[in-house]
Formats: sequence, structure tokens, C-alpha cells
Amino acid sequence: MLLTITLFSLSAVAIYIACEFFVNGIEWFGHRLKLGATAIGSVLAAFGTALPESAVTFMAVVFGKTSAQKDIGIGAAMGGPLVLATLAYAVVGAALIFHRHKLQRINRQVQVDHIRLSHDQAAFLGVFVVKVGLGLVAFTYKPWLGLLFLATYAAYVWREIQTSDTAPEEEQLEPLKFCPSVAEPSLRWAALQVTCSLVVISIASHVFVGQLEAIGTALNWSPHLVALLLSPVATELPETMNALIWVKQGKERLALANISGAMMIQATIPSALGLFFTPWLFDGPLLASGIITALAIVFLWQLFRRGAVDGRKLLVAGGFYGVFALLVACYFSR
Repeated sequence: MLLTITLFSLSAVAIYIACEFFVNGIEWFGHRLKLGATAIGSVLAAFGTALPESAVTFMAVVFGKTSAQKDIGIGAAMGGPLVLATLAYAVVGAALIFHRHKLQRINRQVQVDHIRLSHDQAAFLGVFVVKVGLGLVAFTYKPWLGLLFLATYAAYVWREIQTSDTAPEEEQLEPLKFCPSVAEPSLRWAALQVTCSLVVISIASHVFVGQLEAIGTALNWSPHLVALLLSPVATELPETMNALIWVKQGKERLALANISGAMMIQATIPSALGLFFTPWLFDGPLLASGIITALAIVFLWQLFRRGAVDGRKLLVAGGFYGVFALLVACYFSR
């Protein structure tokens, strides 16, 4: 158990350090491509950090030989959006409150484009409702609808790139960590730093998930309980770390764009894979995760639609995950 705790702690630290390199590198990478900051967060950063969990879903649904193995992929496709819509937003709120004085803020207001974020929540909710609805019915041509989810993500990426912009504070980039003495590092150096950090994030995340599952087993938790509650938290840890780092730098727009982009990826690409290779039918816990995720999104949509969001209100989003944890614990304790 001591080895498990040690590896758990070391992998968490490795993920955080690698995310600092990733955040720094992806900002320079997007800058060299002349992309706006919002597109850097919602497209480049989100896609990069979504690769490990998307790979988990792909391996489970494509190469899984049993229904239980394929269920892991479906659980990952549903658990990711839940964690992002609840715990990730709560972390942003907590980080903003904690670093308010360091950032010299007179209040706890989140400085973002509220209209843009409210539209993101509404778009995600529409896609997610369809995703959950398909898990309740069975018909012959359902797998073909996976193409619709892929097309939806392509349209989202196009819109983000076309409408991206950059705030003054987001134009101030820290020196590239791989070559700090160079004022304008090349695209090649930025790409190398992003690639190396993603490799470390992927390996450390794999170790982190394994140790988390070992801890769950030591606590006599059922494998399904671990898969639904702990594994999604671990796989979404890089996005959460990115958001934490960007909030510390006073770049909430990048932080929330990263979360929104990751949510859209989780709502489309893993769903498409699930539709292609599994029956995509939900049991009670999966349906509960879908309903609670939708409620959390409605809550966030209402917050951003009002045009002023206090960091303390984002903490409430974490409560939705607590409700889900309680429901799942009760379900498996019967």
C-alpha cells in the first residue's frame, strides 16, 4: 500500500509539472500559428489533453472482447463530461478565490466572455441530450449516427477558429521552457515541448489511474464503482490541471475555453466510437450520470447567461458530482 500511495503522489506531481510545460508550449504553438487565445484553449489544448482518455475509450470499445470491457469505454465516454462539468468548474472557482489577492482582483468575478460561454453550454447540452437519448433506444441504423457526432465536432472546431480572439493579458507569454533565452521561439521548439509534455502526461495519467484503482480495491470498492467514480476524475486530471495553471496566471478565458473544448470532445468523439462499436445502451448509473451532467450544464448556462459569475458560485457545480457519487454508492451497496 505504501508503494501505491507513493506512485499515486509522484504521478500526480508529474502530471502537474508536465501540464505547466504543456500550457506554456501550447500557448507558443498557437501563437506561432496565429490562432486566437480562445481557440488555443478550446481546440489545441483540449484536443491534446483529451488524447489519453480518448485512447482508453478506443481500446475498450474496439478491442474489448467482453461486454464488461466495452462498458468501460461507455463509462469513460459518460464520466468525462460529468467530471468536467462539475469538478473542473469547481476547481476554477476555488483557484480564483485562492489567488484573488495575488491577481490583484477587487472581487471574485470570473473575467470571461459570458455570452460565448453560455452559447458553449447550450451547444454542449444539445449534443449531450442526443447522446443520452440514444442510450435509451435500440434501432438498426444507430451506429451510423456516430458520423453525425464527428461532423458536429468538426463544425465546432471550425467555429472556434473562425471566432477566436485574444485578451490583452493573454498576449503576455512566458518564455518557452525548452529555450527560455529565445524571445520568439520557433514552431518546431514549441511543438517539441508540447509533444514531450503530452508523453509525460499520458504515462503519468496511466500510472495515476492504476494506483487510484488499486486504492479503490484496497477499500473494497467494486470495480464498477471505481470505474464510474474514480477513473473519470483521473483521466480528466490534465484538463483540470491546465485550468488551475491558467487561472493562477489570470487567464480564466483560456482555462474555461480548455474545459469547454474538452467537454465538446468528450460529447462527440468517444460517443461516436461507442456508437460504432457497442450497442450504446445505458444502465441505471450511466443514465444517472447523464441526467446529473445535463443538470450541471443547465446550472452553468444560467450562470453565464446572466453576464456575471462569481467564483464562489462555480464551487456549487462540484456539488453535482457529490450527488452522483452518493447515488452510485447507494446503487452498488444494495
